[in-house]
Amino acid sequence: MLPTRKPNRLNGFDYSSNGAYFITICTQNRQNYFWDNVGAHSVRPWKSIHLTEYGKAVEKSILNISVYHPNVWVDNYVIMPNHIHIILFIGDSEMCDKSGRTMCAPTISLIVKQMKEYVTKTIGFSIWQKSFHDHIIRNKKSYEEISSYIDNNPITWEQDCFYTNSQEES
Repeated sequence: MLPTRKPNRLNGFDYSSNGAYFITICTQNRQNYFWDNVGAHSVRPWKSIHLTEYGKAVEKSILNISVYHPNVWVDNYVIMPNHIHIILFIGDSEMCDKSGRTMCAPTISLIVKQMKEYVTKTIGFSIWQKSFHDHIIRNKKSYEEISSYIDNNPITWEQDCFYTNSQEES
C-alpha cells in the first residue's frame, strides 16, 4: 500500500479567486540550474546575478504569465539557483478578451503547470519537482514580510533551506 501524501492545497479553497499568492517552485533534487557560478553570487544583489539559459527560460515564463492570463500579474519574484519564489495576484475574472468573451480566472495550479511546461519545452527536458508550495497572502503585513523575504533571498542564499553548494555537487 502506498503512503498517503499530505494535501498541498487548502481544502475547499478556490485557487482562482481574487487575491495574492506566494508560490515556491523547486527543481528536481535541488539541482542548481538557474545561476551561473552559484558560489560567486551568493552575497551579491539580485540584479547582478547572471542567469543561465535555464534561468532565462524561467524568467521568460514568469514574465509571460500576464500575457496568457491578463487578470493575473506578478508583483515580485526571485530566481534562486534551484527554486523560484513568486507573488501572484489574481484580479477580477469578469474581464473580457478582445472578442468580448468573458474570461475565467486560471487556478494557481494551472499557472504553475503552464510555467513548468514552457520551461520544459524550451530546454528540452523537465527540471522540476512534481509539486509546488503555495501560501495565500491574507493581509498587508504578511505581504510585506514575504516581499522582503523575496528581495533578500539571494543575499541570504547560504542560510536558505534550499541551499546546496554547487562545488559539492560537481
